[in-house]
Amino acid sequence: MEWFGLTDKGRVRPTNQDIYQIEVREPSESALLVVCDGMGGANAGNVASRFAAQVFVEEVRPQLDGELGEKTRQQALTAALDAANGTVFALAGRQPEFRGMGTTLVAALVKGEQATILNVGDSRAYLFDGERLRQITEDHSYVEEMRRQGRITEADARTHPQKNLITRAVGVEPDVEGDLFEVRLKEDEVLLLCSDGLSGMAEDAQIAQTIRSAKTLALAGDALLTLALEGGGRDNITVALFTRGAGEEA
Repeated sequence: MEWFGLTDKGRVRPTNQDIYQIEVREPSESALLVVCDGMGGANAGNVASRFAAQVFVEEVRPQLDGELGEKTRQQALTAALDAANGTVFALAGRQPEFRGMGTTLVAALVKGEQATILNVGDSRAYLFDGERLRQITEDHSYVEEMRRQGRITEADARTHPQKNLITRAVGVEPDVEGDLFEVRLKEDEVLLLCSDGLSGMAEDAQIAQTIRSAKTLALAGDALLTLALEGGGRDNITVALFTRGAGEEA
């Protein structure tokens, strides 16, 4: 197995409100990857993303050495989302400066060749098969809803002035529902989780070419960061990469 993650504040934002965490258990062929993109004034977004990721991982971690069948994976991610949402929502209600804060969350729980993906918001999960990049998750955003309804084109969505307006987030309401996806992960395929600091700055074809050209996930991650920065770097940028193929942590 090979895995790599990085986060960067980009060229415009004064702080980084993104965060990622990766936990891998090689003997049991299991892994957990989480990416959160916080929102809120001052440090609130940073607080939301940090606590959401921390609580989420703590909830799932004890199960990484278990059997982790499909039902167990889905239940583990759903329970972890509930715990993370409750924590952020409670924090937002305690201090005025945190009021209204929230965060996106995308997570992958891998067991062998099976992976369960959960997402809330517009951070994304992709699968790269060596040639093509396939988006697994669907954004919870105003612009994505218009695109699905056929009211705007995909090209329009990329430059729409309200493209950052998300319709679902962790910690904003007492309860939140995440979307679940099941994916078969072959040995030579790469799982990519990212914030919109990457997906909003680069076309899918550019991301695919960047991963294809890299010899390791560490080199791919560095190159994806460069791609996002060269695309404008207008937001915080976070990527988490995982493959079942041979390799070491980078």
